[in-house]
Amino acid sequence: MSEADRRSRLLRIAAGATFLALAAVLVLIAITASGSGDGGDTEIEGKAAVAKLLEGIPQRQMTLGDPKAAVELIEFGDLQCPTCAGYAEEILPAIMETQVRKGEAKIDFRNFTIIGPESAAAGAAALAAAAQGRGWSFVELFYRNQSAENSGYADDDAFLRALARAAGVADLGRWDADRARMTGRVEETSQEAKNLGFDGTPSFAIKGPKAGGIKLLGTPETTGALEDAIEEAG
Repeated sequence: MSEADRRSRLLRIAAGATFLALAAVLVLIAITASGSGDGGDTEIEGKAAVAKLLEGIPQRQMTLGDPKAAVELIEFGDLQCPTCAGYAEEILPAIMETQVRKGEAKIDFRNFTIIGPESAAAGAAALAAAAQGRGWSFVELFYRNQSAENSGYADDDAFLRALARAAGVADLGRWDADRARMTGRVEETSQEAKNLGFDGTPSFAIKGPKAGGIKLLGTPETTGALEDAIEEAG
């Protein structure tokens, strides 16, 4: 075999090995992506964690905590928003366990649908769950079962129904009827957020004896910042 032939053969072998390595990487990426996309199906995850987090805390409409609490923390969120999901799992639980559970503050969730039209259907479904005292359970479970934004899952009836059932909504027939008429309320709170000057989610505001009306907090990056705002407002 000539030197030129030997070099040509080696190049073909190297090219083949590179292709196989690239193919293996692409297969691994596909497997990882499909394995991580657990949101949007009817196998609802996180039920035990959400039940433990919210156990014993009153839910009334979209307000979590004692209705008589002096301080009201308002969250404007989009159920499709991954950052909102991060706040639900990492930032807000400590506040729920302390200031909310003690009756010092309550948290009011308001839809701010900025990601896409599917968010309105998801928000209406949450409000319908709230009409039966399970709004926060629905919201928390939705965040733990998110899928890709605007991928068709957030307004999928089977998915939303599975979430409602997992959240403890007792009357699914009533829930169906209620969510059909809740879109207007979703639009109202979204407009409220815009009127306050918010342009992203989650965005927070606070009311309390020392807050001087409604005080805009924007998007505090830590639990401590929200805890301090609650203390200052009370």
